[in-house]
Amino acid sequence: MSLSRALLDVRPLRTSPVFRRLLIGRTVSTLGGFMTMVTVMYQVWDMTHSTVWSGAVGLAQALPMVGLGLVAGTWADRSDRRRLYLLATVGQAVCSALLAVQAFAGQVPVAVVLALVAVQSSFGAVAAPAAGVFVPRLLPKDQVAAGLALNQATGQAMMLLGPAVAGVVLGWWGIGVCYLLDALSFALALHGAFGLPRLPPEGEQSRPGLHGVLDGLRFLTGHRVVRGALVTDLAATVLAMPVSLFPLVNAERFGGDPRTLGLFLTALAVGGVTATAFSGPLTRLGRPGPVMLCASAGWGVGLALFGVVSSAWAGLATLALAGAADAVAVLSRTTIVQTHTPDALLGRVTAAELVVGQAGPHLGNLRGGLVAGRTSGATALAAGGLLCLAAVTTVAATTPELRRRSGTGPAPEGLAAPAPAGPGSA
Repeated sequence: MSLSRALLDVRPLRTSPVFRRLLIGRTVSTLGGFMTMVTVMYQVWDMTHSTVWSGAVGLAQALPMVGLGLVAGTWADRSDRRRLYLLATVGQAVCSALLAVQAFAGQVPVAVVLALVAVQSSFGAVAAPAAGVFVPRLLPKDQVAAGLALNQATGQAMMLLGPAVAGVVLGWWGIGVCYLLDALSFALALHGAFGLPRLPPEGEQSRPGLHGVLDGLRFLTGHRVVRGALVTDLAATVLAMPVSLFPLVNAERFGGDPRTLGLFLTALAVGGVTATAFSGPLTRLGRPGPVMLCASAGWGVGLALFGVVSSAWAGLATLALAGAADAVAVLSRTTIVQTHTPDALLGRVTAAELVVGQAGPHLGNLRGGLVAGRTSGATALAAGGLLCLAAVTTVAATTPELRRRSGTGPAPEGLAAPAPAGPGSA
C-alpha cells in the first residue's frame, strides 16, 4: 500500500471547493473556540480562586448543549440549514466580542462571564445540527467518510494547538486579546458558510415543537443500525470513561508525579491524532459498522490493560492504543449516522448524537469515581474496560446489520434516505 493511500483521504478537498472553504473556516474558528475555553477557565480562576466556580464553567458549556440539542435539531429540520448555521455563527461571534469587551473593561461579576459562555454555547447547540448535514449534502457518498475524517483531523489538531496558543497570547497580551482573536476567527467561518448552497431539508418537513422531537427519537429507536451505533458510543463512554480516574491511578501507581498525569491525556490525544492521520484505508473500506465495533472493543481493551499494567511506559502505550481506537470509533459512528439517516431527520439525529457525546463522558466519569471510591482506581478502570467490551460484543451479536459491509442502509418504511446531492444543489 502506498503512503498516500495510507494517509488521510483528501479527495474532498480536491473535488469540492465549497467543502474546502467551509473546512478552512471551521478549522480557524475551532482554534479560536479552544482559545476561549482556556481563557474562560483562566479568567474565572483568576477572579475567584474557587474550584466551584471553575467547575461551573463546564456546566455553562455543557448544559445548553444538552438542554437545547434536540429542540435545535427540530429547527434544523424545518429550515434552510445554511441560514440557520450563519445566524448561529454570528451569535457565537457576538458573544466572543462581548467577552472581549468585559475583559478590557474589567470589574465584571463572574456570573456575567458564565452567562456569556452559556449563551455562546446555546448558539453552538443550534449550529451543530445545522452543520451535521453539510458533509453528506456537499460530497458524493463514497467521500462522506473521508470528509468526516478531515473534519475530525482538523478538530483534533486545533484541540492540541488551541490551548498552547492561548497560553502564549495570555502571557503576552492578556485575556481580552484572546477573546478578540476568537471573535475575529468567526469571520473565516462565515466566509466558508456564505459559499454554501441553500440546504433546505429534503423530504417531509419536521413537525414543530415536541412532535418533531418525538419523531426524531422514534427514528432512533426504530432504526437498528443508528440505534446500535449510539448505544455503542454510550457503552464506551458511560462504562469506560477514564479521565476522572487518572489522578487516583497516578497516585496509586506512579507516585502522584504531575508530569505522568499530564502524559496520560497526551497519550490519548497522540493515539487519536495518529489514527485519524492514517485513516485513509478505513474510510475507503466502506465498512463503518464492523470498524466501529472493533474500534470500540479496542477502546475497552486498551483501558482494561491500562488498569493492570505497572510500568508507566506500558501504561502510556495502552492509552495511546485506546485513544487511537476511540478516534476510529467516533469517525465510523459518525459515518454510520450520516449515511443511514434521511436528510429530513438528520438535524435531529445529529443533535441526539451531540447530546449523547456531551452526557456520556460526564456519566462515565461519575461512574468511575463511584466505583473507585469502593474499590480502587485501577479496579474501576479495568472493570470499566471489560464492561465496555462485553457491551460492544452484545451490540454486535444482536445487531447483525452493523456487521454488514455497506456504509449505507435502508431506513424504516416511509423514511427512505435520499441520495446525497452535489455541491451545487439547492
